[in-house]
Amino acid sequence: MTAAWVYTLIPAAVAIVGAVVAVNVRPGPTLVSAIQHFAAGVVFAAAAGEIMPDVAHSGSPIATIVGGFAGIGVMLAIRQLERVMKGSAGLLTLVGVDILIDGLVLGIAFAAGAQAGLLLTIALSVEVLFLGLAVTTELSETVKSKMRIVLIIAALVVLLPVGAFIATPVASLPAHYITGFLSFGLIALLYLVTEELLVEAHETPDRPWVAAMFFVGFLLLLSLEEVM
Repeated sequence: MTAAWVYTLIPAAVAIVGAVVAVNVRPGPTLVSAIQHFAAGVVFAAAAGEIMPDVAHSGSPIATIVGGFAGIGVMLAIRQLERVMKGSAGLLTLVGVDILIDGLVLGIAFAAGAQAGLLLTIALSVEVLFLGLAVTTELSETVKSKMRIVLIIAALVVLLPVGAFIATPVASLPAHYITGFLSFGLIALLYLVTEELLVEAHETPDRPWVAAMFFVGFLLLLSLEEVM
């Protein structure tokens, strides 16, 4: 599980680099939508190819159901929080919660195996890149200091290793407990794809090549899994 903490530095670095670029060259809505589609495809491939088989073949239906419903409850709570909290403070809080859960899910994935953790690291790197772009765009409207915006992003991504650290004890638990945590992580990833990335991606007019980026991301991670 030490590897899980180390690997969180990759998406953290990606988010910071993305923030540095975004404060100097603001991406257009079409490019942001393309990144969202691509990220959704990558995360979906990681969830379906790595996490779901471990859950489905665990032979622990009760743990799967309990973990899954726990995931549903947490995701619905986050959705309700999104409706209540507005403005930059609300955005930062929600993104912080999202990043913390990403770190937790990554730590849980490493409990299932190194390959699952590595592929999910790649998927979450793309997803966290988008979060960094979204926060940078929002803060640019009120915060004039580019350095301050980048520092805020850096502070947020610290929650990635924190989440992975929280998940550290999972690896030493009995198999059915690990299944429950993996089921929770699976729900969290599917929520990220269906209720966040794709919903926001479709806020701009669709173009065929933009929509195709979902499948490009999916096939890219699927091909990487085959190579590994």
